[in-house]
Amino acid sequence: MWRYVLKRLLMIIPVLIGVTFFVYMVLSLAPGDPVQTILGDKATEEAQEQLRAELGLDKPILVQYANYMWDAIHGDFGTSYKNQVPVMEQVLERFPNTLLIAAGAILLALVLGIPIGILSAKKQYSFLDNASMVGALIGVSMPAFWLGLLLVIVFSLRLKLLPSSGMNTESLGLLLKSMILPVIALSTYSLAMIARMTRSSMLEVIRQDYISTARSKGITEMQVTTKHMLKNAMIPIITAVGLQFGTLVGGSIMTETVFSWPGIGRLIVESIKSRDIPMVMGAIMFLCVVFSLVNLCVDLLYAFVDPQIKAQYKGK
Repeated sequence: MWRYVLKRLLMIIPVLIGVTFFVYMVLSLAPGDPVQTILGDKATEEAQEQLRAELGLDKPILVQYANYMWDAIHGDFGTSYKNQVPVMEQVLERFPNTLLIAAGAILLALVLGIPIGILSAKKQYSFLDNASMVGALIGVSMPAFWLGLLLVIVFSLRLKLLPSSGMNTESLGLLLKSMILPVIALSTYSLAMIARMTRSSMLEVIRQDYISTARSKGITEMQVTTKHMLKNAMIPIITAVGLQFGTLVGGSIMTETVFSWPGIGRLIVESIKSRDIPMVMGAIMFLCVVFSLVNLCVDLLYAFVDPQIKAQYKGK
C-alpha cells in the first residue's frame, strides 16, 4: 500500500506543473503592471525599472516561471506584491476559514443528501423521488454566486435574520450564525450530487438476492437498509463525497466573495485584481495539493469498505 501512496503523491507533481504554468502565463499576459501595484502610479521610471529587475520581471516569461518554481521547490513561495507578507504565511492563515465553511457544507450535504437519496431509491418514481430530482436539477444548475445573492436578499436584507457578510469570531454563537448563509450556498451543489449518487447506488443493490434473504430472516427494515443496502452502496457515495469535499475546499471562490468570507478563495480574487502573482500562485498550488491529498484519502478509504480493494493495494 505504501508504494501505491508514493505513486499517488508523485502524480501530484505533473498536476502542479500544468496548473501553475497555465495560471502563471495567464497572469503574466494580463493587462496591468505589478510594479505599479507595489510602488504606486507616482513612482519614477528609474524606481520602477530597478524594482522590476529585483523581482526578475525584466526576464522572459518562461525564465520567470522557471525561477519561481525553483524557489517554490525549495520552500520559498515568494512575498506578496501587495502587502509584502510571505505568501504561505497568509495562505495558511486563511486556509482554516475556507476549511470551516467547506466542512460545514459537506456535513450539511451528507446529513440531508444521503437520507434523501435512500428514500428516493426506496420510493422510486414516487412524489418524493420526483421532487428530489427537481431539487437536484435546481441545485446543480444554480451557481453559488447567484444563490448567495438570493440568500442575502431574503434572509439579510428583507427578513434581517442573518448577517450578510463577514466572519464574526466574537463568540461561537455569532460565528455559527455568520456561517449559515455561506454554508447553505456552498452546499447546494454537493447536496444534489450526493443525493442522486446515493439514489443510483442504492438502486443497484436494492433488488439483489441477498437483500431478499436478509428480509426473510426477520431483520428490521432499518437494519436491512443500513447494514446491507447502504454498506454495499458506499463505494460510489464515498467517491462523490470525497470529490465534492475537495471541490468545496478549492472552489469556494464565488461564495467567499459574495459573503466577504476571509478564506483562500477571496484571497485569490483580491490578489488577481491587484496582479499579485506570487500570492495567486501560492494559493493555487496549495489548493491543488489539498485537492490531490483529499482524493488520495478517498482512495485509501475504499480499503476499509471493500476488502477486495485492500488486497489490490497490497499488490501495488
